[in-house]
Amino acid sequence: MQQGYAPVLCVLAVLGLEAAALGECELTRLLQDKLQYEMRLQYMKHYFPINYTVQVQYEEVLRPSNITRLRNGTVSEAALRYLWFHVSSQAVLRIHEVLPEKHPSWKYTQELCQLFDALGEEYSKYRQTDVETVVADLVKLIYSAGAESRSKAVRPKALLDNCLKVMRMLYGGPCRWEFT
Repeated sequence: MQQGYAPVLCVLAVLGLEAAALGECELTRLLQDKLQYEMRLQYMKHYFPINYTVQVQYEEVLRPSNITRLRNGTVSEAALRYLWFHVSSQAVLRIHEVLPEKHPSWKYTQELCQLFDALGEEYSKYRQTDVETVVADLVKLIYSAGAESRSKAVRPKALLDNCLKVMRMLYGGPCRWEFT
């Protein structure tokens, strides 16, 4: 670690503030660039049939209102980022799985999957026992595609729209982004 960062990190730790790791900021910035409106429109709407939907679990749709409600329930920012990562990576994977390799959106979703894989390395240090129970339970539901979970038909673009909106809510401040 560079010497210039040590005092800043100490101050943040003392104040109890949670900051996104530098790796998270860089990777989510790359994701933000990949999720530009024009790209989402082209790859997730224009290249799909009209009204095309993907079946996802109800818990795999994460909207800004969900984040606001969880924040009001005093869920930590780190836990919210952990939840966003798992929900969004699963949503991108669901979209990617329905595409044949020759589909014009296949490479785009493959690149998104690779960025989420790299981000997963950042989150590999978290354990579900380290985050609030409500978030750990939601993450378990996402990966337990059992019969008891409810499914929902969602447009691919809507999934990525939510992914970007929530990502900006969670990372825009700590990572000091300029929104494009």
